[in-house]
Amino acid sequence: MLLAVRRFRHLLVFLGVTLLIHAITSSLAYSTLQQVSALRPAELAVLGSTGQSAYPVLPLAMLTGRLVSMLYCLVPQGRRRQQGKAVVAGIVALVALYLAIDTPTTVLVGIVIGVTIPLVGFRLLCPDEVFPVTYRRGRTAHLDVGGRRGEAIRRALQDQLGVIAEDVEPFALEGSAGSTPLRIKVKGEQDAWLFAKLYAKSHLRADRWYKFGRALLYGRLEDEKPFNTVRRFVQQEDYALALMQRAGVPSPEPYGVVELTPEREYLVVCEFLDGATEISQAQVDDAVIDQGLSIIRKLWEAGLAHRDIKPANLLVRDGRLYLIDVFFTEVRPSPWRQGVDLANMLLVLALRSDPKRVYERALRQFSVQEVSEAFAATRGLTMPSQLRRMLRAQGRDLHAEFLRLLPEPPRPVAIQRFTPRRIGLTLVVLVAGVALVAYAVDLNHLRPLGLR
Repeated sequence: MLLAVRRFRHLLVFLGVTLLIHAITSSLAYSTLQQVSALRPAELAVLGSTGQSAYPVLPLAMLTGRLVSMLYCLVPQGRRRQQGKAVVAGIVALVALYLAIDTPTTVLVGIVIGVTIPLVGFRLLCPDEVFPVTYRRGRTAHLDVGGRRGEAIRRALQDQLGVIAEDVEPFALEGSAGSTPLRIKVKGEQDAWLFAKLYAKSHLRADRWYKFGRALLYGRLEDEKPFNTVRRFVQQEDYALALMQRAGVPSPEPYGVVELTPEREYLVVCEFLDGATEISQAQVDDAVIDQGLSIIRKLWEAGLAHRDIKPANLLVRDGRLYLIDVFFTEVRPSPWRQGVDLANMLLVLALRSDPKRVYERALRQFSVQEVSEAFAATRGLTMPSQLRRMLRAQGRDLHAEFLRLLPEPPRPVAIQRFTPRRIGLTLVVLVAGVALVAYAVDLNHLRPLGLR
């Protein structure tokens, strides 16, 4: 069920909780088997193997743990979960009475273990405020900005930036996967809006896992070292916005960083481009094409790379093209990174026009060799996921069409990086996975207890 609804974090916590309950309960049972047998009254009849009555009751602890875990994995928070707790309590009570082969304390300890470990595990690793159980479509990166968090956002904006927020609402969620984008209505002024991105500790953890996965699949690519704190997250984006302004790249003006909870939640606030539309929905004429290519030229001249050129990050307002979402900006990148930016920009512009037209306009600002090297460095891995989806939806291979326009096909640049770190991480993950599966399946170490 968790795989079907793509609730992978809950699945990992569920498996970890189950194994932890099994390990703790079986260890206690093994160490206290003789003591419990000696304390049992002589006149008490034993139904079944003596190992099954070890202290505490392993089957009851496992059942309780799985039922509680199912509540926190599958049932939304609120009235339904409270009703589910009553149902779980009834099931556990009936099973405890049916398994009345032990003293009450053995049953009670098993239930306490089965309730406590899932409760602590899910509240620490999958809090409902960050990872809500819901069956509506959405992304875990998009946090709820109502209730106490909404009040904290309004109070922090007023205290730290002097802005009185009349309304705070999610905005353009479909184009964001690593933060919660917000639109903020400024009180007292007509049509006065601000744009903000909410970063929390969950985004920091997601970034670490994302880069860890990239290191396993491709080796660590350029400038993909994980961040250590949420504060570093927001510092990076605020700094990148300032760099764009200094380089003359048309982008939102930064207004500062707002702290909601120290080291846990921050806002990056900048200009809101009211009336702008995504380039995939706008008319792309020669002027827009030239502006897109000019943005890449300015980035090159300033020694910058955006690293996430895609339709959602290119907005058109009154015929002017803007570059947004500059979080991944890299200073003094390699020619490979700069080439990837150019090729992705050419592909985005060609989505709403013609590759030949875009290529001819590109030759006014870039040489044939620069365009060839850009497409030599670009393939599926280096294209943002949104750009890949839109290319598939159109049913056109724009990359191949551009290659046919070049004087000769460029030799592809190798992406894979085989390093000792990547090999070591891969071995560690494989060994840990095999050990986890073996521990979950092979229970031979419990057979001396008579436990199954």
